[in-house]
Amino acid sequence: MLLRKLEGSQLAVDIVVGSLFLLLIGPITMVSTPRDGIVVLVLSTALSIRRLSPVLSLATAWLGAFLQMAFLSDLQAADMAILAVLYATGAYGERVVRMLGLISAGVGAVIAGAYLAILLPLVRSENPFGVNAMSTVLGFLLMIVAAIALLTLSWTLGLLARTRRASKESRQQQLEAQRQQERAQYAVVVEQERNRIARDMHDVVAHSLAVVIAQADGARYAAQNSPAVAGDALSTISSTAREALADVRLLLAELRHSEAEGPQPTIADLDRLVDQLRATGLTVEVRHEGLPVPLTAGHQIAVYRIVQEALTNALRHGDQNRPVMLDLVWRANGLHLVVSSAIAFPPRHPHAAGAGVGHGIPGMRERAALAGGTLTAGPTPQNRFEVIAWIPAVPGPAGGNA
Repeated sequence: MLLRKLEGSQLAVDIVVGSLFLLLIGPITMVSTPRDGIVVLVLSTALSIRRLSPVLSLATAWLGAFLQMAFLSDLQAADMAILAVLYATGAYGERVVRMLGLISAGVGAVIAGAYLAILLPLVRSENPFGVNAMSTVLGFLLMIVAAIALLTLSWTLGLLARTRRASKESRQQQLEAQRQQERAQYAVVVEQERNRIARDMHDVVAHSLAVVIAQADGARYAAQNSPAVAGDALSTISSTAREALADVRLLLAELRHSEAEGPQPTIADLDRLVDQLRATGLTVEVRHEGLPVPLTAGHQIAVYRIVQEALTNALRHGDQNRPVMLDLVWRANGLHLVVSSAIAFPPRHPHAAGAGVGHGIPGMRERAALAGGTLTAGPTPQNRFEVIAWIPAVPGPAGGNA
């Protein structure tokens, strides 16, 4: 590609650098040899376009070098632009341009050595045949070595800069690919958790509707003969329907579900859950605060599953030699729960300290969100991992959400 795509600021900087080079070097060079101003102008142009088009910059630098030799000029400050051009071929050029830059460094070193050590002394000598051949050859060889070292060093530095830039871009692409993979995994985890929640809610709603139907049938038969029984049945229908409505609102969307078997856990089952964890050797300390407030079956399932997942993660990833704290703080408008466990060092699993996606934290967060609450999880400065959740209470009969 002849021209590279540059940002406007990059092109402006290169033009400014080339212009300053011309303004600073040009007057100094033209004082001794005015025609060398043409060489400075050509090399300044090569310097200005070195990133825009390394191949054109290299060709322009060669033009400046040939003009300099045609004018029989000595080595001058403007030749520093050639070093920048060779750097640009290594740093920004494509494969062919990079090879041309390396070849130019080698060929240019030979030409420069022959020009400075042989041609100029012969042209300027009053007796060309009296020039010492041995000293001329030695000077030629020394000049080639110095020129090759300087020119190839510039090209090599450009190649190293290119390699470093490519490595950085590769790391960024890997990080972006990893982030995309984590987002995809997170979406899968959330969908799986939604399906599990749907199965739980299927049982809750199915049970509630069964109670409503049974009570409605009883109230219909008792309406004429036993008004009191009918009233109790209607009260049961009202409370059951209200809880079922709250549970249905937890879905927030249409969720695919299949029937699940077995009774659903409640907050009363937390003691049994804690005993199961203690049986594995994990020390769990449970602290209660406040008076319990009513929670629907769906909310209780959310609490149970969050505690279950948090304690399981503590067992798998935490320091089992230190106790796990389970705090259940009841407020008038809901339940505030905290599960705090010590972080194992070194971690026994990449997600032990909350790194990466994992399946537990997104699932717990989804549980809390569908219950109308919140959940946060992460390490603390005290080298512990905390899961903090808030689950709201059941709205009252006169609540706006009923």
